[in-house]
Formats: sequence, structure tokens, C-alpha cells
Amino acid sequence: TAGTAGGPICIMVVGAGRGPLVRASLSAADSLGQPVRVYAVEKNPNAVITLRHMALGEAAWRDRVTVIAGDMRQWEAPEQCDILVSELLGSFGDNELSPECLDGMQRFLKPGTGISIPQDYTSYLAPITSQKLWNAANAYGDRKHLETQYVCRLHNISTIAPAKRCFYFAHPNHEFVDAKGTPDNSRYTNIQFSPAESSALLHGFAGYFESTLFDDVMISILPRTKSRGMYSWFPLLVPLRHPLFVKKGDVVTVDMWRCTSPQKVWYTWAASTPDATSPLHNPNGRSQFVGL
Repeated sequence: TAGTAGGPICIMVVGAGRGPLVRASLSAADSLGQPVRVYAVEKNPNAVITLRHMALGEAAWRDRVTVIAGDMRQWEAPEQCDILVSELLGSFGDNELSPECLDGMQRFLKPGTGISIPQDYTSYLAPITSQKLWNAANAYGDRKHLETQYVCRLHNISTIAPAKRCFYFAHPNHEFVDAKGTPDNSRYTNIQFSPAESSALLHGFAGYFESTLFDDVMISILPRTKSRGMYSWFPLLVPLRHPLFVKKGDVVTVDMWRCTSPQKVWYTWAASTPDATSPLHNPNGRSQFVGL
């Protein structure tokens, strides 16, 4: 991609952290002999100090990288960009506010030609049995910890049925909008899994994601498509307050909501089998939410 009239292309790295994506962007541009102008946007004050030090001290950054200290959602960019680069994905894809953050930035992507990296991400759920993990959450002795989702390495589990698609997000977001044209990141889905492969106690669900970075370049923590050497994300554990017995051949169903308000984002869920239904978990974000 070339910038205006063959000049430098503009890259905005949002959520720049301590600079790995800035460094990768500069390296990619150098390998192509492409002049670039990079904005590194970061709100963590400690990370901003590191970015400013590199912008002043590293020859590859000097005169090419502008460090912006602040929240990307409030920043008023001085121009539109050719490429918007971010790494805001959580273990469930959208559970670290990537949709809200990138929707706030998409007005600075050049219409028709601007590229977002990542381009999309899809979350997945799989019903699992794991007495050990459920006991660990239940040991707190309260409702809150059994309505909280956990990022953890899922040892000592057995999958009752293969994972199925849950939520999907794409950037720039032109499909999911409300009546005013504002991006709407609330979601609801009902998933019916394949018949249980064996009888088991349903303790909850494992959450995963797949993401298209650009074109055919993907990353994944979904077991059947997991990227080789991927260790940056552990799966998500979505527990049930009361485990449900599943007979071989039973169809497990889950209702999952991604709820949004001006102040917060939270998930609500409920599971059922042919013989039982769980209570609604985390209504109105009473046990867990992410503040906006």
C-alpha cells in the first residue's frame, strides 16, 4: 500500500504497549523499502515513558514515530491512516474491549482503502467437564466466583462436544450498527452442540478465538486450528454455578449474551440439557464486568 501520491504510508499502532508492534511495523516497511509515518498510541503512563525513550534513542524510530499518550477512544488524530494495527484481543477474542476500542478508531481509517490488522475475530465455546477447575472456583464459597470467567491453562478437562462458533467481529465495522449508524457490539447467540460423546458432568465451557490478521494470515487458540507455537493466550473458562449431568447422546445448549452499556461490558450465560437448565449467570454484570 502506498501513501498519498506515493509518499509515506501512515500507520497507527493503537495500544502500543512497550513497542513490539511499532518495531514490527517499521521492520516490515524497511523490508519493502516503503517510507512510513507511525503514530504509537498508548494510555499506560509507564509504557509511554518506554515508547518516548525509544522514539528519541533508537535511530530506526527517530523522525518516523510519534508517541501519543492517551486513550485511543478520545484521541483526535491529525490525519487518516492507511493501516490501523492493534493487539487488543483476549482469550475470547472480544473480552478485552477490542470492538469498542477499534470502533472508536475506525473513523481515522482511509475510506475504502484503509486496512485494519486484525481484520476480524471469532469466539468459540465448547462444553467441558473438569471437577478440579470447578472445585477451585467453588472453594471461595460464594456465587460471584462461579459467575466469573477465568483465563487459565485448561489441564484436567474433558471436552463433551466439539467447540462451536459464538461471536464474530470485523474491522472496520459496517455491518453491526444501530439505527443511528453507531457500531453495536452487543451480541446474543444460542448454540446447540453435537450430541455428547459420553456421559459426563457439565461444569462449564471452554472459550477460544480465531483471528484473521490480514488476507490469509491467521492466529488461533482453538484446538483444531491452533497456531503452532502459540503461547500468548490461554483459553477462557466459563463455569456453571451448578453442574448439569449429561447423558451420552444428550444435546447441550448454551445461551450467551455480550451485553453493553455506556459504562461497562459484561457476559451473561445459561446452559441446558434435555433434563435440566442452569440459572442465568452474571445478569447485569453483577459478578464480573469490564469498565469502559
